[in-house]
Amino acid sequence: MLNNDQQDRLLLALFATAEAMGQQLTQGAALLMVDDLRDYDEPVLTAALRNCRMEGGRLTVSAILKHAQAADGRPGKDEAWGIAMAAFDERETVVLTDEIRAAMTAASAIFEARDKVGARMAFMSAYERLVTLARGEAKAVNWSVSLGQDPQGRAVAIETAVHLKLMPPERAALYLEDMAIAPTAITQDGLAIAGLLSGDVRPASPGISHKLEAVRAEIKKGKAAAEKARRKKAQADRVDTYLRKRKLRAALAELKSERGAA
Repeated sequence: MLNNDQQDRLLLALFATAEAMGQQLTQGAALLMVDDLRDYDEPVLTAALRNCRMEGGRLTVSAILKHAQAADGRPGKDEAWGIAMAAFDERETVVLTDEIRAAMTAASAIFEARDKVGARMAFMSAYERLVTLARGEAKAVNWSVSLGQDPQGRAVAIETAVHLKLMPPERAALYLEDMAIAPTAITQDGLAIAGLLSGDVRPASPGISHKLEAVRAEIKKGKAAAEKARRKKAQADRVDTYLRKRKLRAALAELKSERGAA
């Protein structure tokens, strides 16, 4: 939840954004909007307001929430169903959200009856309802591991989750530790896969070694792309900060004028 200083900054940002979009907000309306939005983190709201300015239209709580909620990391319903399909296979280790796990419960009986179309409909209905509820309560997304029967598949799934930034390396390491993935518990290939998390390069069989090199190359490529995106965002943020400060000064002057007239 935003503290008092952050709420004050949000109030000014709302006035400035509205002005940038050719719209005027009354003080009462802006205060109500702050009250509706204060459960979200400041960086999320800053990005949401920027997206509203770029998108155009009218500045409303609904428009801001659309962008704020889209940034919470929850997959869309089709992607969520794909994850659920993999999780229904008991051999597979899958990383999934709380909402996917709960929606799977609603659809499991239909899926077991081999009605995939009905299971998909039941899953998506439950998933959309659960996501709407979670977003309405401003709950952060929570990813967890559903362990499958294949021990090596577990390590690969967890490593992939770290690579996709669904799970921090520290939490992944705890999962690996809980699964007793240690030198005495896994094969040479398993150690090589687990080494992707820690950076500890281990030898692997020719078939696995080729795949690991491909994963390492993809991770390196992803890091380079992330760094490029970070630099681009930092540049955009500097420009946005400059423009926002200029608009905030104008909004403050207008607010003081309204108060003086009242």
